Amino acid sequence: HLSPREKRAFIFTMLNRPIRVCGMVKNEGEPGGGPFWVNEEDGTQSLQIIEESQIDLREKEQKAIWKSATHFNPVDLVCGVKDYRARKFNLLEYVNEKAYFISQKSEKGRDLRALELPGLWNGSMAAWNTIFVEVPIDTFNPVKTVYDLLRPQHLP
Repeated sequence: HLSPREKRAFIFTMLNRPIRVCGMVKNEGEPGGGPFWVNEEDGTQSLQIIEESQIDLREKEQKAIWKSATHFNPVDLVCGVKDYRARKFNLLEYVNEKAYFISQKSEKGRDLRALELPGLWNGSMAAWNTIFVEVPIDTFNPVKTVYDLLRPQHLP
């Protein structure tokens, strides 16, 4: 059991950190990541944005969780990077240095595997307080390939 002093210190540590509010759209089959609960090494859980290449889809349970995702990549991010005294957080203290994943890439028609280190939202913001909110689908206008530029929302 924690003493009252230890409880206050714990709560303060958990709340006094950067915050991100992520606007997520409903999943309509576009490629990319989504919002998930992650089990951390210390036994806690955190909200994270996970990319498909971070999931072991050979595991039935993980594949089922991935397929059941109702929402998709952040369309909008609102970030609070200062503490309650308006001092900037040292954002490097909130990165998961152990985060990495293997992704599939191609170069001149040749398939490659790449080791990727934490991106902005799937590692570099791992220890931020996170809130996911649903935003309208019309706020999402991805450009993953040149063909996406032919979609109506990108044409004059």
